[in-house]
Amino acid sequence: MKAIILGAGQVGFSIARYLVQEQNHITVVDHSPQVLDIISDKLDVQPVLGFASHPDVLERAGAKEADLIIAVTSSDEVNMIACEVAKCLFDVPMKIARVRHQNYLHSSWSEMLASQQLTIDVIISPEVEVAQTISRNLRVPGAFDVVSLVDESLKLIGIRCLAHSGIINTPIKHINSLYPNLDLAIVLIKRDEQVIFPSSRDHLLVDDEVYVVTLQEQLNGVMEAFGYSTSESREILIVGGGNIGLNLAIGMEKEYKNVHARIIERDAKRCEQIARFLKRTEILHGDALDYDLLQEANIENCETVIAVSNDDKVNILSSLISKRHGARRSLALLNNMQYASMVTSLGADAVISPKALTVSTILKHVREGNLQSIHPIAEGNVVVIEARARETSHIIGLDIEDVTIMSEIMVVVLIREDDLHFLPHRMNISANDRLIIVTQKESVHKIEKLFSIRPYYL
Repeated sequence: MKAIILGAGQVGFSIARYLVQEQNHITVVDHSPQVLDIISDKLDVQPVLGFASHPDVLERAGAKEADLIIAVTSSDEVNMIACEVAKCLFDVPMKIARVRHQNYLHSSWSEMLASQQLTIDVIISPEVEVAQTISRNLRVPGAFDVVSLVDESLKLIGIRCLAHSGIINTPIKHINSLYPNLDLAIVLIKRDEQVIFPSSRDHLLVDDEVYVVTLQEQLNGVMEAFGYSTSESREILIVGGGNIGLNLAIGMEKEYKNVHARIIERDAKRCEQIARFLKRTEILHGDALDYDLLQEANIENCETVIAVSNDDKVNILSSLISKRHGARRSLALLNNMQYASMVTSLGADAVISPKALTVSTILKHVREGNLQSIHPIAEGNVVVIEARARETSHIIGLDIEDVTIMSEIMVVVLIREDDLHFLPHRMNISANDRLIIVTQKESVHKIEKLFSIRPYYL
């Protein structure tokens, strides 16, 4: 695949790094020669100096032969115009643009972004991605990550192991016998900085971050097995009343009738502004690091604290302070992921990176091809793939054991017609089987080859 990335910032660099690893031909366009020098020194990419929306620059970048353009410059307007130019002048098949300002995405102007108006195939909004990620997590109290699979019938959930859980120190092969009414598969363990593809002999330890696949209707049972209770009345505290915090509160008022939400916002004018959009959410004016204010927010009874202010330090400290004073779970938004592992080791349950979510969403659209969905987890180091075996795929006739590679590729679920097989063994893969596979990110191309069509069928 030949792809052109417009913008060599952190998001553009991350996308280029992933695509280069998968043997794609990548050209990066930026107006800063210094930035291009850095990215071309570190990655095998073709640098092009110039403004991303200019036709002559796109022509020099090879837009006539490009399969894909990913526009992630710092300007929404440049991203949108560049996609228009790429389609109108060079007929690039796939155009993806990052659009950060919510005014463009407001429902009042939705017709402007319709396919018959603009030629952008996919629009990515970091704020929307963050809000959707947090909303998914809130649907499962206690989970720090939630991914829907197989048309919502399966869920992949990230859970931190608690000391009082009966699962602790139990060999994984005995967990299903301890909970015979639960269908679950433990697919990944993150222990300190180590990522482990578990075997049946492994044990779960306190503070392990565990990824589990289970049925949608068994979520509550799985969470209870890991020591998390589900209460009817829920207290949620949002730190920061910006666009993300406001949209979260609006969404909770619509979706969760049993949630009592509060927002802490230090800007008095912003408090007045967001109050106009909210009916049941309590708004507190002040500093989220002020313990007296946290007490007023009933921090000791909070199920979840969501720190999404514009200041990473406030998000880190407020999430840690909240956990220390009784909150059961805390999520912290970080623009700089340098301290992510330290924050979780100190007690925060999860960190959320707008840049990482943007990269993950873009890569999902780029990579899918013969795969139905791709979901990065564990800070992007591991990927969960959902794929269907077609009659002409290379994978047809292979045994599950032929696909599995220790500590690299694991087949988690095989769905054949209406039957689900968790951690299947000694099964030959047939046409129309759907598989959930967990793999190291470097091995995604191996899965793509397995599900690709045999050449003589083309």
